[in-house]
Amino acid sequence: MKRILSGLILLVSLNQGFAQSTNATLNEDYYHWIDRYEIKSGKIVPGFFSAIKPYRRDIIVKYLDTLSTSGVFTSRSDQFNNDYLRNDSWEWSGAETNESKKPVLKKLYRKKSDLVNIDIPEFDLHVNPVLYIGGGADNRLDYPIMINTRGVEIRGMVDRKIGFYTFLGENQSSLPSYVNDQMVLNPVVPHEGFWKDFKDHGVDFFQARAYIDFNISKHINMQFGNDRTFIGNGFRSLIFSDYSPPTLFLRANVRVWKINYLYQLNRMVADTKSSSKSRYPEKFMVFHHASINIGKKFNLGVFESVVFSPKDSTNNNTFDLSYLNPVIFYRAIEQHFGSSDNALLGMDFKWNAFKKISVYGQAVLDEFVLDEIMAGNGWWANKFALQGGIKYIDALGISNLDLQAELNVVRPYTYSHTTQYGSYSNYRQSLAHPLGSNFNEMIGIVRYQPIPRLNLIGKATYADIGRDGIGENWGSDILKPSQSREQEYNNMIGQGHSNTILSLNLTASYMLKHNLFIDAAQIVRQSKCDLSFYNNNTTITSVALRWNIPQRLYDF
Repeated sequence: MKRILSGLILLVSLNQGFAQSTNATLNEDYYHWIDRYEIKSGKIVPGFFSAIKPYRRDIIVKYLDTLSTSGVFTSRSDQFNNDYLRNDSWEWSGAETNESKKPVLKKLYRKKSDLVNIDIPEFDLHVNPVLYIGGGADNRLDYPIMINTRGVEIRGMVDRKIGFYTFLGENQSSLPSYVNDQMVLNPVVPHEGFWKDFKDHGVDFFQARAYIDFNISKHINMQFGNDRTFIGNGFRSLIFSDYSPPTLFLRANVRVWKINYLYQLNRMVADTKSSSKSRYPEKFMVFHHASINIGKKFNLGVFESVVFSPKDSTNNNTFDLSYLNPVIFYRAIEQHFGSSDNALLGMDFKWNAFKKISVYGQAVLDEFVLDEIMAGNGWWANKFALQGGIKYIDALGISNLDLQAELNVVRPYTYSHTTQYGSYSNYRQSLAHPLGSNFNEMIGIVRYQPIPRLNLIGKATYADIGRDGIGENWGSDILKPSQSREQEYNNMIGQGHSNTILSLNLTASYMLKHNLFIDAAQIVRQSKCDLSFYNNNTTITSVALRWNIPQRLYDF
């Protein structure tokens, strides 16, 4: 890592005035509003690659500028969303709609989107408070569930050459019963790192995300810091999701002509079981993704990743520098040195087939042998994951009614490895799908924005996953070593103890002011299994007030 930091310092010193930008924080609703307008236009926007998230703010504004003449901002809600997105990145859009008529104490909220801002040629600064207060009832608990988050978000630029972003948040929460169930099996708070008990039924955890951003040429951008990544166009990602905690990363992105190329190195936590006197064991993942816009409607991407550790049962504190090569085939390196590292490869695509309709998908190969696949004998190491989905914008001719359907299929033992140093996980949480592997899943989402400030969202998910009994490994838990598998052949999706999960989530979200929301939600979740632990029904009713922060969701 010292060599990496030295290289970063050199690259920053070579930066010669190319304007840069920070990212728009990953947020399910926010990113849907962005993506829907490209789908509505029926064409891929030049220079915009929706599979690589988060999006940079300057790219978002260029994207909106490109679409402004295509007639996609037709309804009052569309016009509101356009203004909202421009106001949120006003340092790039220059949006006049973001000017406050009556600033607070003449200094605060001079812009609708920022508590404090500085806008001078050599320095740009945006400071905002973060607040998330909510509570509700869970029918399986005799105490209320709640979330209490206080924090601050800061972003800006120096000389428009170096961008910076920081988010800090202190949290106390009592979690839904089905999340507590998950923590009995795996004692981590979903999406988060270190945590501790809070009073009798709660958890306490601190959040920190931060990075610097700079361009080394007109078409090459780099970022270094601690944050999340999401790859894909679906509700889920089978390649790289934002489910696990933020990780330390070094990211280089090349955007030129019709091509986007991403290289990323992540440092992650291999396990949380460690004595109090030693740090958690670490591991790394190198990832690269190349995508190309083919014609005006189709995007194709390919990716490869390797999870490895400089110190495990086979390596003795050796960091393989070959993995720092951003343009090499990692599987070749792995084979050349006789490595046992965990390599994955695959592809994703997006086809804006018609105006208002987009089809997307992903395919991931963990391990496979062609002869074994052709034999059709269910060999355990034929490990893969598939996704297919469709989005329908302004469905049935109703403005701002958006529909989405998605299917995810993951074979047993996919993403697992011989040890957690090689499993596709971070802080004992999946880097891809929250269910791990060995499941089928169907998802349906309805989004409706009847008036500009009101969003209604309905989600229905149905999953059939094969669970493990005591001392068993049927392939759903990616943290278990693959050599503890139950059988070599006749493995099939959903094997083990069948657990069917049906979840219905209805949310109404109203924007009171810029990035100030009030949410009301109803969740009904039914889990059926012959193992009593997974056999339960949950009903949750909640309300929340949130300010400059996305909804906190536990969609699994």
